[in-house]
Amino acid sequence: MNTTWHFINGRIIDPLNKVDRTGNLLVIDGRIAVPDHPVPAGTPEINVSGCWIVPGLTDMHVHLREPGEEYKEDILSGCLAAVSGGFTGVACMPNTRPVNDCAAVTAMITARAAGAAARVYPVGAISLKCEGRQLTEFGELRAAGVVAVSDDGQPVVDSQLMRRALEYASDFNLPVISHSEDPALSTGLMNEGPVSTRLGLKGIPAAAEAVMVYREIALAEFTGTRVHIAHVSTAMAADLIRAAKIRGVRVTAETAPHYFTLTDDAVTGFDTNTKMNPPLRTEQDRQAIQEALADGTIDAIATDHAPHSILEKEVEFDQAANGIIGLETAVSLSLALVRDKVVDERRLIELLAVNPAAILGFDAGHLSAGAVADITVIDPQQQFIYTADQIISKSRNTPFLDWSLQGRAMLTMVGGSIRYNRISAALP
Repeated sequence: MNTTWHFINGRIIDPLNKVDRTGNLLVIDGRIAVPDHPVPAGTPEINVSGCWIVPGLTDMHVHLREPGEEYKEDILSGCLAAVSGGFTGVACMPNTRPVNDCAAVTAMITARAAGAAARVYPVGAISLKCEGRQLTEFGELRAAGVVAVSDDGQPVVDSQLMRRALEYASDFNLPVISHSEDPALSTGLMNEGPVSTRLGLKGIPAAAEAVMVYREIALAEFTGTRVHIAHVSTAMAADLIRAAKIRGVRVTAETAPHYFTLTDDAVTGFDTNTKMNPPLRTEQDRQAIQEALADGTIDAIATDHAPHSILEKEVEFDQAANGIIGLETAVSLSLALVRDKVVDERRLIELLAVNPAAILGFDAGHLSAGAVADITVIDPQQQFIYTADQIISKSRNTPFLDWSLQGRAMLTMVGGSIRYNRISAALP
């Protein structure tokens, strides 16, 4: 497989190295060459005029459903969806069947991922079976290859257990990813507000998220450890994180494209593809999430890619599973932030590539000479309609079906190998 390529005429955006220029990028034997390195004879050229050449994107929050629910998604299909969307790496959450709460499950995921199109970074469970009663063996999980721990899908309700998790994880330099939700307040079906009242659906207040975010911040501040807040959806939570960062608390945060794109008005038609956890919020919250992305309060954009089959989605709204797929639309939806002047191009690449890798603690998110050539090429102008026949994921649960979108990943390279290509049929 060829791993030597010459990208020409692209806009190279590499925030970590403070590079933003139009030019060429040479990849030799799967690594990025130094600038002005002679181009070896016979090197294939890839003309990316009008496109951005950026570090490979990392999605730090996906559900690959393997083991246990491969009919929704599996590691191989999820990674194909990832590279189609421009992601060279994905961090997969542990709430599989069985839960990734021991080295044996981690090893199985790692072995299966060896043949995948994208890099897979397993996330281990905080507690056994994600039940919030007993901590897993973080050292064993770390040695097996996990990059973080989380009980995503379930909050860790026991504050003492969460305190111990933060302290224990710090011994292994493992980030703790918090699903911040007070379950006593989160018994509804959508955001609590005028829309839920009009629709007659039980609501989930913004305070359900904020209460638990406050607890996580308090525990991180008390213990001097770090915590990462998953899928932030409310203005209240963003305000708490912003204030904590000002105080020097070691807190990072992510949000997903649906939280800065949609509001709870989308639920009006009772489309189960608008049902997710946390739920879509208000316009005020949507704007607050955008502001938090712009000012550094929220560090990363992740998809929370959550595939479900028609068995879980084509049912009554109150019976439907939470979650949507997102790997194949994230770049397009996030580019709207640039067009709307919420963030600039450099900041967008920080959110999608630089910061996720930094939070998870691996060497990626840059185009330094000698670095492994994980590269994403993005055309910010290409317009397309996102139709069902384009979806690579096994599942189709998305509220963005048949949307007219602008901008998409055109080529995804992992280790110098082209894993997805929309630029030219002449390329592999």
